Amino acid sequence: MVVQDRRGGAVAAAVACGTGLMAGLLATTGCSPEGAAADDHAAPGRAAAAVELRRGVEALVRAGTAKVRTAMETVSGGTRVAIRGIGGYDFATASGQLRVVLPDLKGKPSGGHQPITEILAPGALFMKNRGAGVPVDKWVRVDTATLSDGNLVTGGVTDPLAAAELLRGAREVTFQGEERLDGVVVRHYRGTTDLIAAAGRASARTRPALVAAEKGFTTAVVPFDAYLDDAGRLRKVRQRFRFANGAPAGASVTSTTELYGFGTVVAVRLPDRRDIFTGKIASASS
Repeated sequence: MVVQDRRGGAVAAAVACGTGLMAGLLATTGCSPEGAAADDHAAPGRAAAAVELRRGVEALVRAGTAKVRTAMETVSGGTRVAIRGIGGYDFATASGQLRVVLPDLKGKPSGGHQPITEILAPGALFMKNRGAGVPVDKWVRVDTATLSDGNLVTGGVTDPLAAAELLRGAREVTFQGEERLDGVVVRHYRGTTDLIAAAGRASARTRPALVAAEKGFTTAVVPFDAYLDDAGRLRKVRQRFRFANGAPAGASVTSTTELYGFGTVVAVRLPDRRDIFTGKIASASS
């Protein structure tokens, strides 16, 4: 059975068969990379800063759980389009649940679309209220290892553990100084991640996604800004991914993940098999 997506708009493209929220968005929205040059602070040294970032994953696992805010943005001609999410994540089980808000065709959030519920789990992405003719009480399941980006951007949300594990490949890191984030003093670092190095150092739960991303992105170099608190926990990370997108200059997606409320109760229940939709999904353009 083929189900047509009648929501309209590139952002409503079906996730199934490797077509996701951001994949549809990229099909019609050109992107330009963000980021500007910054002064290179001497302390801590680059090597020490990179080590601290690489250890951030262990600090999150020790914290156990956290509340999450996410934003995934494209920029074209000065117009910014964003998909935003909010929820919770359990680093011990590498799973989380978020409520994701799609933009309308003008890039504004909530443009008449009902929020999508997403469950992130090792090797899988589950989506409910996806539209495209899928019954409202059914989930769509995607095997993230089959996605060319390892689901770093496909679902409109970067898995928080994957975002942190990407920093295992951090290099050329510079300390930007201390700042306040949600009332907490944090240390701001800027640098680039080598996807291949990150995949080689990642945990078994995240490695398949990062290995897939090695092949799906135009470049293995991922610029980032990361913010750590005094406990070494990642509080915020902004990462910029680049795609070919059928254009010589390529396209970019900026993914921001914010973590707070560490230790909060996060209950994630995977959908029952009988509640997973098994029909074929196609976009309106199919």
